Amino acid sequence: MTAYEKLRAARGSKRPTGAAYVKNIFTDCVELHGDRRFGDDPAIVSGVGFLGDIPVTYIAIDKGADINERIKKNFGCPKPEGYRKALRLMKQAEKFHRPVICFVDTQGAFCGADAEERGQGEAIAENILEMMGLATPVVTIVIGEGGSGGALALAAADKVYMLENSVYSVISPEGCASILWKDAGRVSDAAEALHITAEDMRRYHVADDIIPEDFDNFEDMCRNIGAILFKDVYNLSKLSTEELKNKRYDRFRAFGFFSEK
Repeated sequence: MTAYEKLRAARGSKRPTGAAYVKNIFTDCVELHGDRRFGDDPAIVSGVGFLGDIPVTYIAIDKGADINERIKKNFGCPKPEGYRKALRLMKQAEKFHRPVICFVDTQGAFCGADAEERGQGEAIAENILEMMGLATPVVTIVIGEGGSGGALALAAADKVYMLENSVYSVISPEGCASILWKDAGRVSDAAEALHITAEDMRRYHVADDIIPEDFDNFEDMCRNIGAILFKDVYNLSKLSTEELKNKRYDRFRAFGFFSEK
């Protein structure tokens, strides 16, 4: 598949939502709401549950399963209160030594006037800053689109996985084509130039590994994801707080590669 074909697959309306992964991977879930500053954001589903016998905090960007849900959830574009809710739960998880599991699927953070008035950029930046120093394991899976800072605000993690047809990019290919070539029709060229695929992200060390997709056997797929998460959480929990933070920092420092000329 080309990069553009993978982009279309990542945006497919039939892909399972973030809430579907939560339902099929965790047990005894209790959803928690609100950022304690403004309100709740249904674009982010978050709470506590069990991964096997390990208590965890889950945070999932959710686009919605039908048109009514998608409108309610702003098509998976979180607002500042969504990111602040996520951070509130991360800090709670840190306090009670619960690992944090994030699922990312967004074209980007909402850029409307109301979101900007409530400090969208600040909320994203604060999440990234706090996640880098969080004293508990964090694992993120990109399950569809990983759009710019809106995705990174839940992906400053110890481990990052991508589903095989997911994408991760600093800008949408449509936006890139419009800026670079003044022609949104060159979206396919932009998708190739941006290197947005899971294979690209693994090569640049942005993603640690790629998880195969099998939506026809979604429950089996989720059992596989659960096993991966359990192993990571178990191993990361053995590290001291200092070791955990240092490894997270080193992971981000290893992104990409360059040559001196």
